[in-house]
Amino acid sequence: MRNFEIPFVRFRYFFVFLSLLAVLGSTGLILFKGLNYGVDFKGGIKLQYQFDTTVTEDALRKILTSDVYGEVSLQRVGLPEEGRFAIKLEQPDDAAIETLSATIQKDLKEKLNSSILILEQEESVGPKAGKELRRKGQLALIVSWVLMLIYIGYRFDFYFSPGAILALIHDVLITLGCFALTGRQVSLTTVAALLTIIGYSINDTIIIYDRVRENLKKHFKMPLPELVNLSMNQTLSRTIITSLTVFFVVIILYLFGEGEIEGFGFAMIIGVITGTYSTLFVATQVYLSLKKWVPRLEAWQKKRKK
Repeated sequence: MRNFEIPFVRFRYFFVFLSLLAVLGSTGLILFKGLNYGVDFKGGIKLQYQFDTTVTEDALRKILTSDVYGEVSLQRVGLPEEGRFAIKLEQPDDAAIETLSATIQKDLKEKLNSSILILEQEESVGPKAGKELRRKGQLALIVSWVLMLIYIGYRFDFYFSPGAILALIHDVLITLGCFALTGRQVSLTTVAALLTIIGYSINDTIIIYDRVRENLKKHFKMPLPELVNLSMNQTLSRTIITSLTVFFVVIILYLFGEGEIEGFGFAMIIGVITGTYSTLFVATQVYLSLKKWVPRLEAWQKKRKK
């Protein structure tokens, strides 16, 4: 593999500043604009119909726009000539969900100049169940961070762990920020994508950390910034190959996938980019900073005690 000589460490403050801006911007979007939670988390019903003739989205929206149905989300599935649509409706009342499917089907038959060939899919989630799913999704992310922190601390040492966890938080926040910015729905599939991103990112980080540890034994007289920079360059070919391989796959999912698959692909595209970036410019830079400042802080505390 090719040996690179890119001065990553020299520009670390610029990239740390860039990361802070991205994380603060994403956090602001999540807090002030908010995430568009789907039926999985808010409660409601998802129906997928196939019609016998070409049906337009506008025609369906006119029929389903009323106080009875509330907020309606429509999505074409497949090619236009297939006449397939996914209809998502949010309902705050568990009792209303039970009769909603029959009411929609009746309205469509009466007002649409087309007959329904088949109800292909029907999913419903009550508001209480939706809140519980959202809580469990958030808990899954937090537990994964804690477990990674323990694993890295055990596998390496304290100086490595914080950088790895900050990199994971960085990746998740920026991905969610992109969802808030674009208004895409956040569903259980999104949570699955975020957990996949965490696994992908930590794997990339461990590769570099392992090379740093090897070089600490091999080049023990080399200044730490140079050693870290050498380790990053030595593993860069692998990082590029792995990232591009995954990136090509998720691009295909995004371009040719439908519904939840397309959303999964979108999340993974952001995650692969931020995961590769955070491994190089967040995790390793935090490690360097800790190695520099923690001993100084400990020495200063000892002097104060004297």
